Amino acid sequence: MPIYEYWCDSCRRIVSSYRHRFSVPPPPCPRCGSSELKRIFSTFSVQKTYSAVYEDILSDRELTQGMMRNDPRALAEWNKRMSGGERAAPEYEEMTERMEVGEWPVAQIEEKKQEFFGQRESSSESG
Repeated sequence: MPIYEYWCDSCRRIVSSYRHRFSVPPPPCPRCGSSELKRIFSTFSVQKTYSAVYEDILSDRELTQGMMRNDPRALAEWNKRMSGGERAAPEYEEMTERMEVGEWPVAQIEEKKQEFFGQRESSSESG
């Protein structure tokens, strides 16, 4: 079911509503009860599938060659494309920033590996 947005002149707010069809009359404003809502044009986003993103990466000759050379900048670019713009945890962003300038954040990677495997080993020993 699509979400439609309406403008309420009475309370001067945007109201969102799930509607079965476009031709259905607008609902009353849930905030002030006004029945004078005007439909507005809503923004929307289209996201690529992982398959489409992956195909895009594979078609980028410079990026794939960088990955084959084990270039940290290429891995940072690959990660940026695969994440689709979603924000990562701050410590991961710091690692990515270092890779973008050509550094491997070896100490941070080792620290995360120890945290992960250390917790895993201690939890398996206690269970």
